[in-house]
Amino acid sequence: MKKKVLEFQIILRPEKEGGYTVFVPDLPGCITYGKTLEEAYEMARDAINIYLYSLKNMLYNYRD
Repeated sequence: MKKKVLEFQIILRPEKEGGYTVFVPDLPGCITYGKTLEEAYEMARDAINIYLYSLKNMLYNYRD
């Protein structure tokens, strides 16, 4: 089975105390944080995957 590739825009906001807050505008409430840019991108990928997984499960359970 071929996997779908989804792309989401993220917004990185540098924080005064250091690190970056990451927002995913297309996924309401999908916000995360990373101490470095690399970590922020990794955390964004994880947050998006968890968000979509939760949404899929919620919709699946709703149909029952």
